[in-house]
Amino acid sequence: MRRCVRLVFAGVVLLFFSVLYVFNELASSLEAVESQSGERAAAAPQRLAGKPAERSGLRWQDRYTLDKTESSVSNVDSVEPVRLAVVACGPRLEETLTMLKSAVLFSNRALHFHIFAEDELHSGFKYSLESWPVNVRSKFNYTTYPITFPSDNAKEWKKLFKPCASQRLFLPLILPEVDSLLYVDTDILFLQPVEEIWNFLSHFNSSHMAAMAPEHEEPRIAWYNRFARHPYYGKTGVNSGVMLMNMTRIRATHFKNGMTQVPLKWEDLLMPLLQKYKLNITWGDQDLLNVIFHYNPEGLFVFPCHWNYRPDHCIYGSNCAAAEQHGVYILHGNRGVYHDDKQPAFRAIYDAIHKYPFGDDPVRTLLQPLEEKLKSTTHTYCGRSSHIFTKKLRESVKFLQKDNRNAR
Repeated sequence: MRRCVRLVFAGVVLLFFSVLYVFNELASSLEAVESQSGERAAAAPQRLAGKPAERSGLRWQDRYTLDKTESSVSNVDSVEPVRLAVVACGPRLEETLTMLKSAVLFSNRALHFHIFAEDELHSGFKYSLESWPVNVRSKFNYTTYPITFPSDNAKEWKKLFKPCASQRLFLPLILPEVDSLLYVDTDILFLQPVEEIWNFLSHFNSSHMAAMAPEHEEPRIAWYNRFARHPYYGKTGVNSGVMLMNMTRIRATHFKNGMTQVPLKWEDLLMPLLQKYKLNITWGDQDLLNVIFHYNPEGLFVFPCHWNYRPDHCIYGSNCAAAEQHGVYILHGNRGVYHDDKQPAFRAIYDAIHKYPFGDDPVRTLLQPLEEKLKSTTHTYCGRSSHIFTKKLRESVKFLQKDNRNAR
């Protein structure tokens, strides 16, 4: 009997120590798990801070903003070329070359020209650009492209407004590897370094994807608010002859529109817009851009009129206050004014840049003859404002004169 009691007692003691051992091991395991969890929790913020774009649940716009903070626009621009795009069809070869010449003359940055042209113009661009002096050629590269529209609706797009003009709408899709681009019409002249307008990219906020100037500053003589039969941006619409684009954002954005409650990507938006408004638009692709930014105004950065100065700003009297203060930065010779006698001040500037021989003294062979010619244009309202045309150009010419001397 005593022996049985002893055996039971020994069994109970053994069971007690076994249970105690199990609880001790379990406690140690829990402490280890908590310690590892704490280490992971402490390390997680460091990983998120190191790679902000990989955070789950972030919208695309948020990722872009964080990435932009890590690599500022100004730092990127210091090593990348200014990318300039133009679309040329019909008899626009010489006019386009003069525009490109104005960009090269006054720029201090490397340039890359993206030239979209009809097939028969390609050889003309190649011959002319490669015949420019070596020191001028060293400032730019260029790529030529055929005119390309969606195959199902190519004829409809090509005949919209002027031949090939609507090509610009498809640049974000045709150039998927290009982040930002400055599009200009063929009748643009740069009167100061092109990189100055490129720098507006650094002023974009997180929602801006494009920049344009107003179509007009004076509502009483503006076109859109008096005649448009479609939605347009702001009070007087915008002019698309000079358009700075962050094409990465354009490709990624879902656009609000007046056709469906569902926002549409750029490639899904263009054709429905054309079908809806094609009977109501006068200025082709510019009108479609006005419709788009009417519904998406947060996406547009608006720069002042002296960055896109047209005959409309002086034909009835001066109505671009920014040009009066700063001078004209970019001249836009729409209405064909470079090639007729309706606005001789515009034609005088075009002729001066077109005829200027590379390497010559620009003060003697460009600026002085231009200023003399402008004296004969004062019978027009634009001619009476000719001082604003040469105000910024005079600075650019003096820098060009210095560069020419240093190159000798």
